[in-house]
Order: sequence, then C-alpha cells, then structure tokens
Amino acid sequence: MPLLTVIIVLIVVGVLLWLVNTFIPMQGTIKRILNVVIVIVLVIWLLNVFGVLNYLKDIHV
Repeated sequence: MPLLTVIIVLIVVGVLLWLVNTFIPMQGTIKRILNVVIVIVLVIWLLNVFGVLNYLKDIHV
C-alpha cells in the first residue's frame, strides 16, 4: 500500500473523528470510548499495513 494512501486514510479518519467529537452531542464517557476504540483499530491497521503483524504469527509461546 502506498505511503500516500496511508497518510490520506489517517487524515480522513482524524477529520471524521474531530467532526464527531465536535458536532455530535454525546456523553463524555462515550466520546472517550469511541476515541480509544478508533485509535486502537488504527494502530492495528497500521501494524498490519507495515507488516509487523506478520512477524507475530511466527512467535510460539
């Protein structure tokens, strides 16, 4: 996946998250949970895009 696509996805998700946090009235706890879930999903997606998760499959415990 090209680096430009990754940057565009991060910008779009950031703007959408900002719009939701700014313009949709929600309880603070729900906003915090939504932000944490989106950040966790983005981190997992980035690890997958850069191939870090592929190395974790080879580790045996």
